[in-house]
Amino acid sequence: MAHPSLEELLQKFEAAKKAGEHDRGNPEQLQLHRELAGECPALTHNLLYLAKLQLLVDQPGRDAEEVLPEIQRLLESAVLGSYRSAPALLALGNFLDTFQDGTPEAMKLYDEGEQKALATLEDAWFFKLRYWNLERTKESLEKALRLCALAEQLFPEPNSLLEDEIQTTKRYAAQEGLIPPKGS
Repeated sequence: MAHPSLEELLQKFEAAKKAGEHDRGNPEQLQLHRELAGECPALTHNLLYLAKLQLLVDQPGRDAEEVLPEIQRLLESAVLGSYRSAPALLALGNFLDTFQDGTPEAMKLYDEGEQKALATLEDAWFFKLRYWNLERTKESLEKALRLCALAEQLFPEPNSLLEDEIQTTKRYAAQEGLIPPKGS
């Protein structure tokens, strides 16, 4: 049997979400998300959504001793399947913090999630600056200068790509008379 395509998996995910549109966490919705998790345990969005649903929904016949280990397993799979993405790390950290009385592992996950999120933000800002620098209009350079100021506050030692783009912005802005030339 061939593995479903990504498009098919996303359609199944959307159908499962839609099954709870009027009655979130109903048995049909939970079943559809569970089936999808069985069919593709690497579909991180589904794992995170299913774990969250199980935390929010009262499941007759299942007690916390049965549900909590399943939720933890789903979240650990989401961390693994997402290559330790910030949202998955934070979800697992929050679960451990909430249901395992503030385990030190939760803070490690929060820290790692924060670092991943900051690295993503740093990359996003690099791309935005590059885009505005390529436009090289007064308006785009003014936007870029504002973002540079924010980036320098948040990232005192930015990665080399972001640092280079910040310097490019300043050079272009000085050429356009938006800021004084360097060294003057």
